[in-house]
Amino acid sequence: MRSKLLVAIVCGAIALWGQDPLWDKAVREGNELRAQGRYAAAEQSYRAALEAAEKFGEQDSRLANSLNNLAALYYDQGKYSEAEPLYFRAVSAWEKAAARSNAAELPELGMSLNNLAALDRTLGRYGEAEALYHRGQAVLERTLGPEDQRVATAMNNLAELYAVEGKHDQAEPLLRRSLQIRRKALGPNDPRVAATLNNLADLYITEGKYARAEPLLLAALELRRQTLPPGHPELAKSLNNLASLYRRQGRYEEAEPLYRQALASWEQALGPDHPNLAAGLNNLAQLYYAQERYAEAEPLYDRALGIWEKSLGPDHPNVAAGLNNLAELYCAQYRYVKADPLYRRALAIREKALGPDHPDVATSLNNLGALYYRTGRYAEAEQLYRRALEIRQKTLGPNHPDVAGSIRNLAQLFHAEGKETKARALYRQLPAEALMPAPADPDPAK
Repeated sequence: MRSKLLVAIVCGAIALWGQDPLWDKAVREGNELRAQGRYAAAEQSYRAALEAAEKFGEQDSRLANSLNNLAALYYDQGKYSEAEPLYFRAVSAWEKAAARSNAAELPELGMSLNNLAALDRTLGRYGEAEALYHRGQAVLERTLGPEDQRVATAMNNLAELYAVEGKHDQAEPLLRRSLQIRRKALGPNDPRVAATLNNLADLYITEGKYARAEPLLLAALELRRQTLPPGHPELAKSLNNLASLYRRQGRYEEAEPLYRQALASWEQALGPDHPNLAAGLNNLAQLYYAQERYAEAEPLYDRALGIWEKSLGPDHPNVAAGLNNLAELYCAQYRYVKADPLYRRALAIREKALGPDHPDVATSLNNLGALYYRTGRYAEAEQLYRRALEIRQKTLGPNHPDVAGSIRNLAQLFHAEGKETKARALYRQLPAEALMPAPADPDPAK
């Protein structure tokens, strides 16, 4: 689904054994360059810091710091296979550094666990991610207390995982608590406050609460404009997310320039193969799909899908989202034979990665059911529609727009079969405003 987790770099006040001006300078420069989105230059500085730190020994906190910082930079760039072994080494190094300082544990261990969890979450390894997030948050609370802003980071990221898993009732209180801590600890204008505002808004969008989401997205965008340079990847995320809200609301003319700005920033800062760029391509394609600009949408969907398969692997949930959306495009063009295998593959990926009761599984069931409805395979369509409705009612609640979409689809099927009594009973359950179909697929990454 989404890719906007904060990966906190461990830096600042750290107990060091002996000072090394070259190491200090390299870390400071790397931090500044990463904050500016200048990743290639930041990598050179972080590599220089790591090279210097390797000489200090396995128990020196500067080695753990250097490993974590370079791993976080690789994560930003979508170089996950390069980030993972560095994160594992960083966790081990912080444990050794604690032993050298005669401490039970160091807060930096909690942050490194959090960062390794973020990597697992991005790669779709949700069980591993949740365990690491819980462990990291516990370390931070024990070493720093419950009101520290780094505890808020851990809460924010665990909430992001819960949102991806469809556990909205567990995500929202964590995001609200994270926002409260960050505002108190960092002040209302810190970029990390913007990140939590954005994440809470995204949760509301997923729940169909658009009116509650827009002021949060606007506030996050303004904060990032004030604190980040033009073209920064985090600023691009805010532009993309606001555009996605406008698209869902049918405000297409407002959405398109925001999507295009986000795409240009991501491609410049992250390169042509980053998952965030794929998300932006997918979202702009969805806008064109909604406007029936199918010829413009298809190459964007194709490119997004290729990036995700290359960077995340063929069984990642984002790949399922890309397959689903491309299949939707084929259906709109009556290319049903091409759509069917894409829908089936998307459903299989989601059931394996997310579990059988996730809202995204319901989306795949609903869309495959719609294909069967269009091709006259009513018995198969009904089975899929019913399962999609059950999942959505269970996970989203009775008032969500997607629940109304499932009810409407099932009612239309009954009408086509001449089962008018069943159809009328379902239509009576629909609110008056439920006139438009549910979205083809939620935005896979933001």
